[in-house]
Amino acid sequence: MKRALISDLHSNLEALEAVMADIRAQGVAEVYCLGDLVGYGPNPREVIDVAMKCRVCLLGNHDQGALFDPEGFNSGAERAIFWTRQQLENGDSPAQCDRRWDFLGALPRTHQENGMLFVHGSARNPLNEYVFPEDIYNRRKLEKIFSLISKFAFQGHTHVPGVFTEDFNFVSPDEMNYEYRLGAQKAMINVGSVGQPRDGDRRACYVIVEDDIVRFRRVEYPVEQTVAKIYAIPELDNYLGDRLLSGR
Repeated sequence: MKRALISDLHSNLEALEAVMADIRAQGVAEVYCLGDLVGYGPNPREVIDVAMKCRVCLLGNHDQGALFDPEGFNSGAERAIFWTRQQLENGDSPAQCDRRWDFLGALPRTHQENGMLFVHGSARNPLNEYVFPEDIYNRRKLEKIFSLISKFAFQGHTHVPGVFTEDFNFVSPDEMNYEYRLGAQKAMINVGSVGQPRDGDRRACYVIVEDDIVRFRRVEYPVEQTVAKIYAIPELDNYLGDRLLSGR
């Protein structure tokens, strides 16, 4: 089976549309989204409408923040979530607003199939736990998380793509020539971020999984358009646009 895995869309419509076009060009029909549809960016309604078409879509911490009260968010992220909530409550017909809220409210935290676990954060805390590249030096943390994985886990949340191996290594897409073969060893694969990459590459990131091959894809999109939208919205900090330009 050939499927695309996307995550951390963060209301960035330009990036999502470019990624979806690339997915179609690669001949992929099934798309799994690992959460954080909203937050940070200027087009939450439109991004949710696209995400509704995914075969699988999971709940992210920003999605939960929009549904309830954001916890542990910095001030800029919190303001963005409150603005996002206003956008979802207004601007369309009541039926369409209800449809989006119902969709977010029904999103699961995990999905499993054929030894593969799909989460937003981690196997231990699907919604909120970050697994950063530097965690390879935190042996107890990774041992605990790997103990909860039967074979492979696919996740997002950090916006930093790459593969964590069971022998406590982290391999970036550049280091593996953008391709990783799933084998006997357990692995956690971070699929990166569509809407707000943070690995120094501002291009949108996602992965395609075909049989035992994971391919990381980087996609150019008109980032300046998204930045201009953010700058034009007082409730969204300019910093949220600035970081899109630097990929940080």
